[in-house]
Amino acid sequence: MNAARAMRGMVLAELSVALLLGALVTLVASALLVDASGNYRYHAESARVNDNGRYALALIGQAVRQASFIDWDGADAPAAATPDAGASVAGLDARSVQRGSDGIEQPLASSVNGSDVLALRYAGSGASGGDGSMLNCAGFAVGAPASEQERGWSIFYVAEDGDGEAELRCKYKSEHGWGADAIVRGVDSFQVLYGLDTDTPPDGVPNRYLNASAINALDDALVLEETDAAAQERERKRRTHWKRVASIRIALLLHGEAHSRAGSAPASYDLFGRDYADATPGDAGVRIDEHDLPPLLKARARRVFSLFIALRNPNGGA
Repeated sequence: MNAARAMRGMVLAELSVALLLGALVTLVASALLVDASGNYRYHAESARVNDNGRYALALIGQAVRQASFIDWDGADAPAAATPDAGASVAGLDARSVQRGSDGIEQPLASSVNGSDVLALRYAGSGASGGDGSMLNCAGFAVGAPASEQERGWSIFYVAEDGDGEAELRCKYKSEHGWGADAIVRGVDSFQVLYGLDTDTPPDGVPNRYLNASAINALDDALVLEETDAAAQERERKRRTHWKRVASIRIALLLHGEAHSRAGSAPASYDLFGRDYADATPGDAGVRIDEHDLPPLLKARARRVFSLFIALRNPNGGA
């Protein structure tokens, strides 16, 4: 009987040890599973963000490279080539635009984290409906314009969708009016700088990089020689500094889904580098600090995408 009791005691002790070891193994396995799941989610979201960023830059780059395009194959010089034609590049700082407004007129006073607006114009090719060689940012062909006002548009801006998620949009003008399509979701900031050729005469090489507000300030400082309003408007179009833009710098900060980056302290992102962000504290959106974001937007996979594009065609500088 004493031997049987001893054996029962040994079984209980061994069972307790086994249960303890099993619990430890389960805890370690659970921690490893959670960690592996977090890593998988992070890498999956990072891959998705990378794909979105590359796609957005490719689309914007295509639109910028065809900005100022003029079809010289026709018998007559296109109306867009006249000195009084408006610039083919324009922009707004820390603004958004309405889907159905005319171009970038009537901009919205607010934007997503100070995101900018980039507007590009170009003459199409072919008869009405286009021959497919010139496309706007939505992928629709644009025909040769009968007047300067009929040139094609590709406008990039950031707005929130119905769920409150910020997205980069492409605004364009079709035969039926203005429209806008989403390009990518999960946008923290969209920033644009313009390489200004300040030489006289212009040599096509940018000497300074400015934001849209700075270029508009230079235009506002122009001393116009004409007297009546219509003549002054034509003179302003001839002399605008927007026609001296020789290159464009794009920066885009994208994020993944919620909780796609676990265990990381809040980070700060300088879209044009730390030096520019430090030198221009008034340029909203060039520095995004996760401390300032809503709680739902923290702890997400993020990446900055940037692109430098030289304008292929003359921008009509005088």
